[in-house]
Amino acid sequence: MRDEIQRSCRVCGAPVAATGRGRPPLYCSRSCQARAYRRRRTAAEAAQAPAAAAAAGETGDRSAKRRRVAEAVWRIAAEHGLEAATMRRIAGTAGMSLRMVQYQYASKQDLLLDALRRLHAENERQARRRIPADTTDPRSLLTAVLHEFLPVDGQRVLSLRVLNAYYARSLTDAALAAVFLPDQHPLEELVASLLEAARSVGHLAPGVDPAHEADLLVAGATGLGMDVLHGRRRLADARAVLEYHLARLLG
Repeated sequence: MRDEIQRSCRVCGAPVAATGRGRPPLYCSRSCQARAYRRRRTAAEAAQAPAAAAAAGETGDRSAKRRRVAEAVWRIAAEHGLEAATMRRIAGTAGMSLRMVQYQYASKQDLLLDALRRLHAENERQARRRIPADTTDPRSLLTAVLHEFLPVDGQRVLSLRVLNAYYARSLTDAALAAVFLPDQHPLEELVASLLEAARSVGHLAPGVDPAHEADLLVAGATGLGMDVLHGRRRLADARAVLEYHLARLLG
């Protein structure tokens, strides 16, 4: 039935041929896919931080203080786990009085949620800086996207350790889980669209389902990153595994 539905490219409006397998393609060409990716990055950069600050009614000074608090939570969670992040310890790590921290947030739950949102925003900002925006080569983009899940540098090591700490708590905290694991799957969809772009220029191996492969690549990169973080694998080995699978898919 899906093959009978006329679909249009989300960028230029041109007809998009249905594949009949996996998620339907969203773009008519590799260039439209790259344009859409750059638009998402630009829109996210413009909207995320200002929108969050406006929604919270933050002034520049209040935003700076909340940033200090969030960074304190990150350091504590990365080194000692989220349970060690008491209000008093957060205040001391941030170099602020306990009363000042309590003035910034209605509850500790609000504080932890805000710190997690700011970590997501920081990860997005750093990823936009690292991932090349001026290339339409699917393999280069896929490699850069998947390496965001590996502890390649200090920022990604800290982020992965903090996210690992939050993950444990999200299993029993529904409000935190809603922020930690949103219903959408933008990374999987991005990887799937890059695989579709490779198919459009004849670089994808026959019989590959981009949606299923995207799910496996993202899950695999996440697991490899955790293994490196825990010392079960070397970073070079994790990279080699990802390169092996990309070579298998893209030839």
